Amino acid sequence: MVDSLIAALAFNPLPPDTRQPLLQFPLSERDQALIPLEQITEVIRVRTTEILPVPEMPSCVLGICQWRGKMLWLVDFNNLTGYLSPFQHEPPPSTLMVMVVQVDGQSLGIAVSQVNEIELHDLQPLQAAPPGLFPAGLMPLVAGVLPECSDAVLDIKQIARCPLWKSHPREVR
Repeated sequence: MVDSLIAALAFNPLPPDTRQPLLQFPLSERDQALIPLEQITEVIRVRTTEILPVPEMPSCVLGICQWRGKMLWLVDFNNLTGYLSPFQHEPPPSTLMVMVVQVDGQSLGIAVSQVNEIELHDLQPLQAAPPGLFPAGLMPLVAGVLPECSDAVLDIKQIARCPLWKSHPREVR
């Protein structure tokens, strides 16, 4: 009887957890985006009064701010990707959440109105985003869509390939 009890209590080892942590943030009332945490250096809150506008830049480039003793370029992610900018709301925001990412060895601040939570997802079943699911400005940044929720998983490295930087080179070192 003791042997059968021990056998009943024997557990099979759990399979390895292939889920990855992703930071979720809203793009609109219905669309959410996810960025793998491994692509994010830090998340900071920036007061809009601390942002220095840079002349002759596209509207999606908010300007620069100081971060760790360096100048950090800030991109209004919603404006860049075809969603409603936080600055189009009334009243305009007094602070923004900025996800600092490293792109080709340079730091870049991805400014959004808020970040939500860290979620764990298995990225193996990631699917290509169907045409028309997201605005055209977001599509080049989408690594894929999670089948269970249709949230966009982003590849921030694609920002380095954004046509914006070809016409307006940046130096963020």
